[in-house]
Amino acid sequence: MKLIAFNKPCGVICQFSAHDTHRSLKDFIPVPRVYPAGRLDTDSEGLLLLTDNGALQARIAQPRHQTVKTYWAQLEGTPCPDKLKLLQQKMDLGDFVAKPAQIRLLDNGETAKLWARVPPVRFRKNVPDFWLEIRIGEGKNRQVRRMTAKAGYPCLRLVRVAVGRINLFDLQLGLGEWRRINRLP
Repeated sequence: MKLIAFNKPCGVICQFSAHDTHRSLKDFIPVPRVYPAGRLDTDSEGLLLLTDNGALQARIAQPRHQTVKTYWAQLEGTPCPDKLKLLQQKMDLGDFVAKPAQIRLLDNGETAKLWARVPPVRFRKNVPDFWLEIRIGEGKNRQVRRMTAKAGYPCLRLVRVAVGRINLFDLQLGLGEWRRINRLP
């Protein structure tokens, strides 16, 4: 069984086939017959796991298995306890009801671990932003972005830093780097 951890850059699409406007996994990972265990949207960055084992792929990706995914989100606005509490409750997103997220405000020392994003997030001098750690067990399509937007915080940047017990910073993977790993999420 192969299990690969990849630090996906912004702008890379989570497929191996060529794409007209985006780089694909094929541009980074020369390993045959591995497939993403879940996806990150093209604008998101960070930890992506790939495997050749269908059962493991399902255990990681399918919401029913509740594998916790940890994200760091740069959000537009100023943290307000009442608005943040919305993320910690069930949230109707139209096509499904998201389970409560676990959240934690991040400080500048923690986010200093992150690489510069290319392209950079648009900086607006008169619009504050902050970083929030968000842990969810579902990981449905654009779930974190949709949840933060519904709570009144547009997401400027989204980085997945962990899947289960596999943490991007423990792996010390640079942006665009991948490695075979033995540890299961």
